[in-house]
Amino acid sequence: MKMIHWMLGILCAFALMLVLLITSVEAVVYWTPGYFEKEYTKYQVAEEVSMEMADLLDVTHEMMAFLRGRREDLHVPTVVAGQSREFFNAREIAHMEDVRDLFVAAIMLRRICLAVIGLTTALLVLQKARISRVLPQALCVGTALFFGLTGILAGIIATDFSRYFIIFHHIFFRNDLWILDPGTDLLINIVPEPFFMDTAARIGLTFGLLVAAVFGLCLLCLHFQKRQTKYNGTQM
Repeated sequence: MKMIHWMLGILCAFALMLVLLITSVEAVVYWTPGYFEKEYTKYQVAEEVSMEMADLLDVTHEMMAFLRGRREDLHVPTVVAGQSREFFNAREIAHMEDVRDLFVAAIMLRRICLAVIGLTTALLVLQKARISRVLPQALCVGTALFFGLTGILAGIIATDFSRYFIIFHHIFFRNDLWILDPGTDLLINIVPEPFFMDTAARIGLTFGLLVAAVFGLCLLCLHFQKRQTKYNGTQM
């Protein structure tokens, strides 16, 4: 296999892994029915913030709609401790605007990766590469490399989640709005650190399953290629 084919195939594989990783985040956060209610029940969040579960889930629904760009602001009226009030204060709203920017950037990155996948595949076709052979082989290698790197990173983070959780915020946020006060900011109570740990684990599992599916499919393609080559050889 030509080196250029390998390079294009590996680039395609890494782009695909990023697509699957971002999709895994989206799947856990947006597409898992009952996930937030299960977590809230597990950590007794409704009791912690003195809210009815139904009201808490309504606030969460509006928050997720905001992050997806389906709601313009986070002025969400609700009932807390029997009193009508806005759930989010000014500091929380400002922080969630930063979080929304991250979600938007992730979606944009996924689109770029999809474009890279299309471009690398087109270049392989123009180079007259054997797509049915080049892509499965390159995807197997690229998938293994990417999964290995993310596995190492996950192992490092698991040794001290709190420390790396803080480092993550320092990297992606240019202010201290993410440092919330449990006494005044309800947001920190509805998404406590154990919630983030559970979510990270679930994202990791989802990503692992998607990667395993891609890897298995590539191995299957290579197996049939090998059998076809062997069969053609015996017929000559």
